[in-house]
Amino acid sequence: MLATPAYDLALILDQGQRDTQEDAVASRMFDAADAGYVIVADGMGGHAAGEVASELVVKAWRDALDTELEADAPAETALIDALPLAAMQANAAISTYCEEQGEDFNMGSTMLGVLLLDNRVFWISIGDSPLYLYRDRTLSQINEDHSMAPMIDAQVAAGTLTPDQASSHPDRNQLTSVIMGAAIPKVDCPEEPLGLSTADVLIVGSDGLQYLSNTEIQAILEENEDALAQDIADALLRALRTRNDPDQDNTSIGVIKLRRND
Repeated sequence: MLATPAYDLALILDQGQRDTQEDAVASRMFDAADAGYVIVADGMGGHAAGEVASELVVKAWRDALDTELEADAPAETALIDALPLAAMQANAAISTYCEEQGEDFNMGSTMLGVLLLDNRVFWISIGDSPLYLYRDRTLSQINEDHSMAPMIDAQVAAGTLTPDQASSHPDRNQLTSVIMGAAIPKVDCPEEPLGLSTADVLIVGSDGLQYLSNTEIQAILEENEDALAQDIADALLRALRTRNDPDQDNTSIGVIKLRRND
């Protein structure tokens, strides 16, 4: 375990080819507590509604986490408990907002929140915003994907769909869990943290980042694994812009590394 971890962190928010920005991101470092966080929310519901939903998620997260992290001696159990608390408060805020707008008004948002405690990573994930770990020159998504994509990909493995059919499946991006003011079907919030080393790269994103394949993201990280977090984030965004997909979604990219002590 590192005695005095220091975080190298970068955030990028890009509108892509969409008319509005419905992603919201935030981060904050607390040096006194050797702690920090990153929160990504991908809103949905159309103009104004999706933007409001994602901002409500970020606000709930900051209200829950800042209160604990600003304490003189934050209790670790209270910090970890703040993750599901933030999700519940975000859900309640979206429910209240929808009720105020009148009948049949709906909006929602994903939530991907990462809490950094020294060299340990706790997270809560609702929706399809990916959390990637690059370790030993291999990229893996470590949070659950609450969309139809895993089930569709399982059909490829079973031989009932081709890879091309799976990638263009109309239900691929349909969410199986989301914060929208009702019961939340699935929450990914492991009790055991992930331990980070200085060789690891953690990427927090919205699904707009997945316009790049895992193979493409891994190749970019292989080329930039010793680079600063900001340089890695910039390289990922350049790759998305080079692709120039006319349907490119809003994209949030957070890159987290532990600084070396040399």
